[in-house]
Amino acid sequence: MNMWEIFVAVILGLVEGLTEFAPVSSTGHMIIVDDIWLKSNELFGSEVANAFKVVIQLGSILAVVVLFWGRFMDLLGLRKMKNPSAPGGQKLNLLQIIVGLLPAAVLGLLFEDYIDENLFTMKTVIVGLILGAFLMIAADKFRPKVTAETVDQITYKQALGVGLIQCLSLWPGFSRSGSTISGGVLLGMSYRAASDFTFIMAVPIMAGASLLKIIKYWDIFTPEVLPFFIAGFISAFIFALFCIRFFLVLINKVKLTPFAIYRIVLAVVLMFIFW
Repeated sequence: MNMWEIFVAVILGLVEGLTEFAPVSSTGHMIIVDDIWLKSNELFGSEVANAFKVVIQLGSILAVVVLFWGRFMDLLGLRKMKNPSAPGGQKLNLLQIIVGLLPAAVLGLLFEDYIDENLFTMKTVIVGLILGAFLMIAADKFRPKVTAETVDQITYKQALGVGLIQCLSLWPGFSRSGSTISGGVLLGMSYRAASDFTFIMAVPIMAGASLLKIIKYWDIFTPEVLPFFIAGFISAFIFALFCIRFFLVLINKVKLTPFAIYRIVLAVVLMFIFW
């Protein structure tokens, strides 16, 4: 493992950590940075490069677990949270998380091979960036009255609705957090409640996707490539830890439209570069 390979892993981990929980598409940004500059597929082959972009999400997942540790302990019944914010002691429960996860989990399993083989391209990322931006602008413009000010006030219907909208994020460039936060806002959640629900749901779905990728490509995890994955994991964890805290403060102030404008500008720049 030479220094350039470690550098590539750290930079891609940085991109993953900074963009995973912002509504701008971490996968899309990793594809952009990698295709234009880093060329990780030339280091170990396309299978390793594609697996890396999914597996290093485990670093970002660990950051969420660290920051929401009390919430996860409560969901698993290992420790009760005190003073839930919802009236009557209502709290977010594990079944609501499962309801939100199922649609994207089922579609992801059914179309995993097709997505890996056909959608990890610059063209699909550009399309995803633009369409996701329109959804985010719509969420800001047409958001209804807030019925779930905190994550503890989310209903099963809202959880399912967010889960269905999350299916859009299977398209690289659309952004999982962008689709789920937008969907939550359109379904009556506050920006903070939608963001918290998005981050909590991210743990099982991203962990599942990463673990499935590890099992599917187990043979590629040789001693030669393990330092590459470990460096990316550590980098993603560190940068995600800081990014999540910053984003949760920022989202209530600026909403989604500034992120949407950034996505559209980025898509236009990429179209000029490639066409």
